[in-house]
Amino acid sequence: MNKENWIEKSHDSWSVFKIMGELVEGYEKLSELGPCVSIFGSARTNENDIYYKKTVKIAEKIVNMGLGVITGGGPGIMEAANKGAQLAGGISVGLNIDLPFEQTHNEFIDSDKLIDFDYFFVRKVMFVRYAQAFIVMPGGFGTLDELFEAITLIQTKKIQKFPVILVGTEFWAGCMDWLKNKVCNDYKNISSSEMFLFELVDSEDGIIDILNKFYNKKSFSPNF
Repeated sequence: MNKENWIEKSHDSWSVFKIMGELVEGYEKLSELGPCVSIFGSARTNENDIYYKKTVKIAEKIVNMGLGVITGGGPGIMEAANKGAQLAGGISVGLNIDLPFEQTHNEFIDSDKLIDFDYFFVRKVMFVRYAQAFIVMPGGFGTLDELFEAITLIQTKKIQKFPVILVGTEFWAGCMDWLKNKVCNDYKNISSSEMFLFELVDSEDGIIDILNKFYNKKSFSPNF
């Protein structure tokens, strides 16, 4: 083995320990929180946007249910969710990721509940494991990634089913039509029953109704 290959292999081995460290830190901190809801959406949404304001109200209502709020820790929709959680006196968690642009953590995360990650996949494990629901606001590639990964894990029974709630018919309608008409009906790549792995709503109360209905007589628990 030449020197360059040895250095590369050694670097890979140390990366495993770094990944393990992020997993351990995440598990230790989040396991102490109690039940939470993960809220996703664009980092580019400004505070005057209707969905920013709606997210603040959603987070407040979630806290009033006795649940905490978990976000990606950044600006935009994530900031709005953390802000709503703090305004309502609830748990406000931020799972921040080190990126070359956009991502700096917002000021509404509880000081002892900010966790920084280098690895997207470790961060996504934390979103799923301790979330009693996913609330998905309008967003970009990252939001879509988190949405479809959660649906895939539920579809393949790698995690127990929990509510995946898309907010904003105006934003999501085209995507829903494509999934139903092309992916499901025309190409048969998903079944019609799998279209019910998520729900689409517009109101804050609609979200609360879904959560109350799903968890009626059920206990909160980690997803895997």
